[in-house]
Amino acid sequence: MQLGEGSGAVGIMGGSFDPIHMGHLVTAEQARADIGLDEVVFVPAGAQPQKAHSTPAELRYLMTVLATAANPAFSVSRLEIDREGPTYTIDTLRSMRRERPNVRLFFITGADAILDILTWKNAQECLELAEFVAATRPGYDLRRLESEGLRRHVRILDVPALAISSSDVRERFEQQQPVRYLIPLEVEQFARKYRLYRNGPGQA
Repeated sequence: MQLGEGSGAVGIMGGSFDPIHMGHLVTAEQARADIGLDEVVFVPAGAQPQKAHSTPAELRYLMTVLATAANPAFSVSRLEIDREGPTYTIDTLRSMRRERPNVRLFFITGADAILDILTWKNAQECLELAEFVAATRPGYDLRRLESEGLRRHVRILDVPALAISSSDVRERFEQQQPVRYLIPLEVEQFARKYRLYRNGPGQA
């Protein structure tokens, strides 16, 4: 039996989503299928003072809504968008736990982020509030989880090798390189309409 069957299980996928890309969507869908999640909630990060040139939160939220609209198992939360001040994973998990007291929470993240989990604010409480899911990503050795004593807290999720990153997508926009099939068409059209990742006029 899959973990989510009969118990109620919700995945939480946070990130800048600047912009959201196919790697995010493939990871969320793989987690939904493998774990048996009833829903995957995408939580775009709010204001990011450490990223001076990040796209405004409201536009990143709208791109995430566009990208996930076709999948009835996906939803998008304004939890971090509407929160004032810096955003921490622990705050999001506490809020989700209050909203959904009777479900199992699974926090889905990439291999790059999971390897830094011990540096997160209230890291131990994070591990108690949700079960963590680390998506494999080229170039990151998850065997480090064993040496750092985290393996028992983390479920490894094997996803197709999609070496896509938001930074690469932004660079492609700036250099007028193709981004089709890296991000949803709706997101590409939105980004071009609002000229999000290049200084010149949007392209058709």
